[in-house]
Amino acid sequence: MGIRYYAYAFDGDLTEQVLSDPMTFVSVDPLADAWGLDPGVGSSGTTFEQLISERDMLYLDKAWRHLQVLTAPLGAAMAARPAFRMFEGNVTMHGEGWDPWVRALTPSEVLAIAQDLDDISDAEVRLRLPDSPCVDRDLDVEYAVGYLRRARVFATNLADEGRGMVYLIG
Repeated sequence: MGIRYYAYAFDGDLTEQVLSDPMTFVSVDPLADAWGLDPGVGSSGTTFEQLISERDMLYLDKAWRHLQVLTAPLGAAMAARPAFRMFEGNVTMHGEGWDPWVRALTPSEVLAIAQDLDDISDAEVRLRLPDSPCVDRDLDVEYAVGYLRRARVFATNLADEGRGMVYLIG
């Protein structure tokens, strides 16, 4: 199935609670939420339509890696873009699979991320990603651009509403 990215929004007044235990704000079956599956069933029929509103959930499929590369520091001595906080992280691999990466982002962090995502043009994606060893040229670049647009909308809407988010890579 692969490692995927899921983000869930939370209202700003819940920030302290979310920071103390981010996993309580993540669904028990994020893939079911993203693909329109019955939770916990795994191979039921699906609508391939997200069950949770796009206001409250962002699904980036496997494009998170591309967006991570796009926003990461360009060199060892350079800083990452503010938007990197939204894509940073990786699973911890072990003999029976992996443990997910989970992070909560406060409303103020989401505001900075939204502003930064707005500064990343589709053209910049097309210029930077083909140079990355984890991207298969044109097909993956267009895939990444589509998910970057979704991430922009999600982060902008959260910032406008004073909301934060918890994301899971896993």
